[in-house]
Amino acid sequence: MSENPFNFAGKVALVTGGGRGIGRATALLFARYGAKVVIGDIDPAGVATVDMIKQERGEALFVQTDVREASDVKNLVAAAVKTYGGLHCAFNNAGVLPTGGLLADVEEAAFDQVVAVDLKGAFLSMKYEIEYMLGAGGGAIVNNASIAGMIADPGISAYVAAKHGVIGLSKAAALEYASQGIRINALAPGLVETAMTKPWFDDPNIRSAFLANSPIGRVAQPEEMAGMVLFLCSDFASFAVGQTFVIDGGYTAH
Repeated sequence: MSENPFNFAGKVALVTGGGRGIGRATALLFARYGAKVVIGDIDPAGVATVDMIKQERGEALFVQTDVREASDVKNLVAAAVKTYGGLHCAFNNAGVLPTGGLLADVEEAAFDQVVAVDLKGAFLSMKYEIEYMLGAGGGAIVNNASIAGMIADPGISAYVAAKHGVIGLSKAAALEYASQGIRINALAPGLVETAMTKPWFDDPNIRSAFLANSPIGRVAQPEEMAGMVLFLCSDFASFAVGQTFVIDGGYTAH
């Protein structure tokens, strides 16, 4: 273990979905600990994240990326390597929430959209990150799943299916590449207050139902997820492989 395992100086970190929310908070934290950060997002708000990092004298690059498209993801990884000379850590965070509705009422196109971004996007991201890391001596990857990847709630069947898939994909890939120096784990946040989850927060029934089952009695902030991502990408977590780390204020503990 290095003298300061939480020092990311000289390392390159890639964050998908880094334009807002958990992705932005994680990109900022990586930069504060010395990493050069590459942000991939379909949302041009990724430019603002880069500006925030540069205002703190960090180094960052934004590459507009649709994680549903293999060519976009391949280009994102290539841009990281070309600009900063490598890729050591990746947080595959890009995702969308489903439209509400019971399974029989869900439109096929809506189901496809959630699976394409949340599950296929994680697959494509890992595919090209691993492809590079195999020739570079290894790396660490964290995939953003959800507690919906471990339990289920009504009205979000596509999201539950996709996030269960992310956890399964993370486990399988971890077993395939651990011996080659690539550590892969998943993060399972509870309800986090972001622009994406605002529709849920604005629904008093959803908000009250969640808080009624939350031992900590509140929702999380994006910064409370970012620290775990950095931990999992650091030497502190050198023996963590193929696991799902739940950060949910105790929601799934009962």
